[in-house]
Amino acid sequence: MKMAILDESVVNSKISPANSYGAVVLGGTFDRLHDGHRLFLKASAELARDRIVIGVCDGPMLTNKQFAELIQPVDERMRNVEAYMKSIKPELVVQTEPITDPYGPSIVDENLEAIVVSKETLPGGLSVNKKRADRGLSQLKIEVVDLVSEGSSGDKLSSSTLRKLEAEKAKNEQPA
Repeated sequence: MKMAILDESVVNSKISPANSYGAVVLGGTFDRLHDGHRLFLKASAELARDRIVIGVCDGPMLTNKQFAELIQPVDERMRNVEAYMKSIKPELVVQTEPITDPYGPSIVDENLEAIVVSKETLPGGLSVNKKRADRGLSQLKIEVVDLVSEGSSGDKLSSSTLRKLEAEKAKNEQPA
């Protein structure tokens, strides 16, 4: 029961004020940067005062994704994320790095103060804090960002959907 109380104290479902943290971490695949990504990245940038660390999924982190073979190269995805971050908050130090496990820099960087997650990735944020505790690092505040819906369907906007449409378009353009 004690763990549940601990979790409540680090999970912030009502996002904190701008510039609440010196350094913030988040992760994602960020394939075909879309409005859902932009909303998530913008909310993260607003929380960070000085530095933002962004893990971009690569290798084994991509194998279970739909249409994984169509995912943009990691360098391209990192460049797109960096360019977007610089366009919305140029003064922020932006560190992007490829991650091949769910943790990346979040469990080694001792100067981080918060991790930004979506409702779907909240368990990952809790798992990061458990690993940080095991390593004697401070607990990160967990900031939960609500993600954008695709029109009125209520499904969240996703890169998987965009890759699926691309695959179908390519298939339909094949000569019979």
